[in-house]
Parts: sequence; structure tokens; C-alpha cells
Amino acid sequence: MAMTGKERAALRSECNQLRPTVHIGTEGLTPALTAALDEALTARELVKVQLNKSAEVSAKQAANDLAGRVKAEVIQTIGRTATLYRKNPALVRKAGTLPPWR
Repeated sequence: MAMTGKERAALRSECNQLRPTVHIGTEGLTPALTAALDEALTARELVKVQLNKSAEVSAKQAANDLAGRVKAEVIQTIGRTATLYRKNPALVRKAGTLPPWR
């Protein structure tokens, strides 16, 4: 199910406060990196990914590839940073609490 523009915009505003959780280095998009991203998305739902300057792929290309691998959506790509989102229905949410990525 695709996100609405309003939902995407709300998540984009949340991206500003996030620090990169996953870093793509010279090794590129390895299975270990995919597993780390998958774990981070399960725990936090909204994850910022930072590309190393020596990475062989563009941020947009890496974001789209990773999103396909972990069944997430690309929220935004700016420079060498991309933000991915995947809803985790198993996370318990209490009314009035902060979202899991904060």
C-alpha cells in the first residue's frame, strides 16, 4: 500500500532530527548491511542511511535498492543521505507516546 503525500511529508519533517543509523561503506550493499537495516527498521520504523564518500553507488540508487530488499519506502534522499520507512505492526504504541524513531 503506497503512502499518501501527507504521510510522506510528515515523515520528511521527522527526518531532520534523525542521525544516520546505518552507514554504507566501501563494501557497498552487502547482505550484512541489509540485515542491519532490516533490524533497524523493525525497531525504529524510520531509519536514516548515510553513504560513505568512497561508496560506489549513488544515494538514490542505494536507497531504492535497499528499500526493495527490505520492503520499505524511500522517504527522501538528500546528498549522500537517504531515509527509509517501514511500518512495524508488532510495535506497541500507547496513546500520547513518542514515535519509535525518537
